[in-house]
Amino acid sequence: MSRATGAWSTKAKWTVGGLGAAVVLLTGYAMLSADGDGDGPAGGKGGHAASSSSATPSPGYKAPEGWTEPERWTALPRGARTDEYGSDIGFPHTTEGVAAMLAAANSTSVDSNKTTVDEQLRLYHSYIGKADQSDQAAERIELAAMDTDKSLAREMSVPAGQPLPTGAYVRSTVVGYKVIKASADQAGVWLLSRVTQKNGESAKEAASYTRTLVGAQWENGDWKLTAAATMQAQQDAQAQSEPKMVAPGDAAFNAAGWTAIREAS
Repeated sequence: MSRATGAWSTKAKWTVGGLGAAVVLLTGYAMLSADGDGDGPAGGKGGHAASSSSATPSPGYKAPEGWTEPERWTALPRGARTDEYGSDIGFPHTTEGVAAMLAAANSTSVDSNKTTVDEQLRLYHSYIGKADQSDQAAERIELAAMDTDKSLAREMSVPAGQPLPTGAYVRSTVVGYKVIKASADQAGVWLLSRVTQKNGESAKEAASYTRTLVGAQWENGDWKLTAAATMQAQQDAQAQSEPKMVAPGDAAFNAAGWTAIREAS
């Protein structure tokens, strides 16, 4: 059994539910730790997350009205090129480079022109280490993503297999990160993401935050998500407290040790 198949058997996916639907996030692909809070797409009613223990949504987090400037800001580098799947690759061999790859690998957008299957397979082929890729893993990703697309179609009142309504989307964007441990060729990182869902042009957008633990290794001239690095990150994270899930601008964001991400120029 390959490492990918073994990882998928226990941590095949996690979902973030919004108003009864779920969207599959590859983000770390099978890997291995995700938490969701809030009453929006990431962990609200109907949502659930697979992690090392059974996850239960906690009371919703709401960003404060006031703004506290984050103490740590980074404009993460862009990839040097775009691959055949449309993903940025070729990130610098630095700590900020691995954070940039992980942010790219954990950012998704599903809408009327792009399905969950499209996004999950793109991320899988672009960012998963070769040793962790297999036909079985790709099939599991595709099947899970197909289920998610069906759930989204039901929630948004369109027939299964048809595009989502105009103006509808589900998006996940990494807004902060915290390095657990990093060496020249491997890193473990907490990622803080904002997940938003809108069910049509006139629908109200719902949003919440997720926290994900992932690991990456330097492989053939680029950073790649791997099961081995993520399992090591899990071990390293046991000696630290989990950073609180709070939005940039919340004073607790600084206390949690997050670094906010600026858009690269």
